[in-house]
Amino acid sequence: MIPFCDKHKERLRKKPQRKLDADYTFTFYESMVEVNKQEWNTVLAGKDFFLDAQYLHLIERVHQPNIAHRFAIVYKNKIPVFIICFQVVDFTADLFGELVESQIKDLTASRLKLFDKYIDKYKDHIIMRVVTAGNNFISGEHCFAHTAAITRQDAFYVLEKITQVVSKEEKLRGTISATLIKDFYANQLPKTNVLEQNRFTQFPAEPDMLIEIPPNLNDINDYITLFAKKYRNRAKHIFKDGATIVKKDFTVEEVKRYNNQIYALYENVFNKAKFKLVKLAPTYFYEMKNTFADTFFVTGYFANNKLVAFKSGYYLSNDTLEAHCIGIDYETNKEYELYQNILYHFIELAIIHKRKLLNLGRTASEIKSTVGAKAHELVCYIKPQNTVSKVILNPFISFLQPTEWIPRNPFKEE
Repeated sequence: MIPFCDKHKERLRKKPQRKLDADYTFTFYESMVEVNKQEWNTVLAGKDFFLDAQYLHLIERVHQPNIAHRFAIVYKNKIPVFIICFQVVDFTADLFGELVESQIKDLTASRLKLFDKYIDKYKDHIIMRVVTAGNNFISGEHCFAHTAAITRQDAFYVLEKITQVVSKEEKLRGTISATLIKDFYANQLPKTNVLEQNRFTQFPAEPDMLIEIPPNLNDINDYITLFAKKYRNRAKHIFKDGATIVKKDFTVEEVKRYNNQIYALYENVFNKAKFKLVKLAPTYFYEMKNTFADTFFVTGYFANNKLVAFKSGYYLSNDTLEAHCIGIDYETNKEYELYQNILYHFIELAIIHKRKLLNLGRTASEIKSTVGAKAHELVCYIKPQNTVSKVILNPFISFLQPTEWIPRNPFKEE
């Protein structure tokens, strides 16, 4: 039988400085409102915007009650040395069935046949609860931060220990199906993998597509002069198709005014996504722009005075431009080459704002490689927590595998 989950109800124990092992203690929080900001900021030291307390509080606030958020500070000799964020996501039976249907339909195990029947009968029930160490709304290494008092190897040891504690705490509330730890760059893992030693299964995720912006460029035309003739001509055709599109960088008030249209365009892209783990709240874009006006940007694309696309992103303090969500009217996408123009506009922004690195994020890897992005492999870790999740773990991981694609190199051969 499938153990349906109850809604989050009991409060977790929040006794400060609980023992983690002989060397470490920790304090656990159910909300960023409760977190000791001075200790959190001491560990973070401004190193990662996506672990910033104000950012995490906004993410938590706008997505209540659909996602539960957990936070922990870990101490060594009573000094804070490690911080981490968690998200607890519930899947209803119909959504989870959609996610793994293509993987389980050919399997004949009796448990999976029973699983199918329950999906049909209880499609609105919560069938899978996943505890995620990290942020489901952002790709890349934004799971934890630590001070120089511990090594990266030590940090992974603490990560495994505190994740184990959080999973046990969540079981006090009801059944959890799996624990997911995301995302780590494959070439930066510690030599000793404590996660695999503790029964976590590693699997590859879609890579981050990054562009190192060449120095001394003035605009996008300088950039495409670095391309081989084939790709340079292709870029010029894309610019020509989008020449009549009007771009507008939205103010806070304009994001609020166009919010419904922005969100509808976002849903167009979201609904085409292979893996719909979490969905942004309808107020997300306005709230983010209203809170981080100088860091977060939203640009609208208009054709014949109609909003047909938008892009969003972050100007980060480490010389990085982080591409975020986009939205597209697919009926006009091909006519104006909206998606490809958006990619080039991200590059143009990075050049104008003197950024050394542009992160175009996941998905559409091959297309992004045609504009100069290189793949940086990401891996995740997952551990099943009950019988049903053990049965469906392999098809679930199979579903998450990156799609095959052919890397392209638009640049001239050196």
